[in-house]
Amino acid sequence: MTESFSFAWHTPLALADLPVYQGENFTAELAQKLSQGLRLIALTALEPHAAPTPLLAVLAADQEKRLTAFVSKPLERLPSLALRFPQCQLFERELSEDYGLIFSDHPWPKPVRKTPDSGIQRGKRYPFFRTEGRQVHEVAVGPVHAGIIEPGHFRFQCFGENVLHLEIALGYQHRGCEKLLLKAKAHQRLPLLECVAGDTSIGHALAHAQLMERLEDLTCSERAWHLRTLALELERLANHIGDLGAIAGDTGFLPSSAWNGRIRGDVLTMTAMLTGNRFGRGHLAIGGVNNDLDAALCAELSERLEKARRDALGSVKVMLKSESVLERLRGTGALSLDQAKALGLVGVCARACGLARDARLTSPLTPSPNFAPALAQSGDVLARVLVREQEMRASFAMVEDDLCALEEDESREPGAEHGKEMPPHTLALAQVEGFRGEIVHLAVTGEDQHFQVYKVIDPSFRNWPGLALALRDNQISDFPLCNKSFNLSYCGHDL
Repeated sequence: MTESFSFAWHTPLALADLPVYQGENFTAELAQKLSQGLRLIALTALEPHAAPTPLLAVLAADQEKRLTAFVSKPLERLPSLALRFPQCQLFERELSEDYGLIFSDHPWPKPVRKTPDSGIQRGKRYPFFRTEGRQVHEVAVGPVHAGIIEPGHFRFQCFGENVLHLEIALGYQHRGCEKLLLKAKAHQRLPLLECVAGDTSIGHALAHAQLMERLEDLTCSERAWHLRTLALELERLANHIGDLGAIAGDTGFLPSSAWNGRIRGDVLTMTAMLTGNRFGRGHLAIGGVNNDLDAALCAELSERLEKARRDALGSVKVMLKSESVLERLRGTGALSLDQAKALGLVGVCARACGLARDARLTSPLTPSPNFAPALAQSGDVLARVLVREQEMRASFAMVEDDLCALEEDESREPGAEHGKEMPPHTLALAQVEGFRGEIVHLAVTGEDQHFQVYKVIDPSFRNWPGLALALRDNQISDFPLCNKSFNLSYCGHDL
């Protein structure tokens, strides 16, 4: 890898320093980097209008903790890499949908966020995949589901009860967040990004705060970092506890299903004590945080944390002692390590396949992270449960460490700083490990303190194809359990 193309994950980069490739040379360079083992972080347009438009590719060399970026000349058509490198396919479809770029030989050139219903309104049938054959039948589920749940359409091609193929059509929650960010004023961006995926408010707010601090050359105090990581790990705990309860419910194991609902509420209450909001909204600020803790509140949170730790880990222990639960989880919805790598999976879904991919290591929030990623090998629902259980243990320890550090520190968080103006024509990027996986925020500045590009990549965008693949050769009745074990966000994908 040429050093001039490589940069540290926390360093902004002038666009003028990036190499520029013509047409197919851009695709060839991207293919070469992917062949060398780098993974695609982002592939996006540099101009907010239709093709022809220059493209920006950002890739990560995780072991070296380095990023690589390069751009293209304005393009209207280029070869697809989706067949060779499946992790590219959603990015290519997104560019085709939003900018009209044509990727020749793309195996699945369908919209990413344009719903099947919108195709019908224009008098065109949505091109659903169909499996032909005697006794093959189709089961369509959604977009409206039973209960309170976000909309998404699932189409199963089945032979008896066996799933041959699952097609997932999303886009019903598309709000145009990235376009809104380009128009938003500085004080409007954080509240908007906290709502990209409501259960990941802290994760997305932290990614934006980091990105802005890199552009404005700001440094947070050590106390602010403790208050930030405390909120982030509480968010992880609340969601992992809720996910494990939901998985227990789908196996019919009611004790953990009921207990975890209450325990999740206890952790959300702790988040509210820290931030004033059960989902942590309003806590993050550019250059710091908006809330602090005194010694008495730290002590109370530590006491509540110990009770939540005892109850949460006890609930998982009871669940995993049940042979009926283990029988239901073992071997269901399995993915291999090679499949996880090919699809570019992140987070729990990747680590359950043995892929040690975690932004807390590749782009750590603190200088010396005391952390090892939780891994499993079987890639099934049980593996995703075990990874969550390990991560809960680590998060409880990290929260306790943060509370001890805050209680012993007699200083007070000075509040947010004001940085310098953002440099024009500069690329900056932030990676935060949310509870689902790596959250990426990428920005390119233009003139006059405005963004030319603001790209948000929620981990769900990368992981929905993994759910579709995990259902192959499973029973259609396994779908609710597999879906819960991935627990992907509809609105995080749709933006």
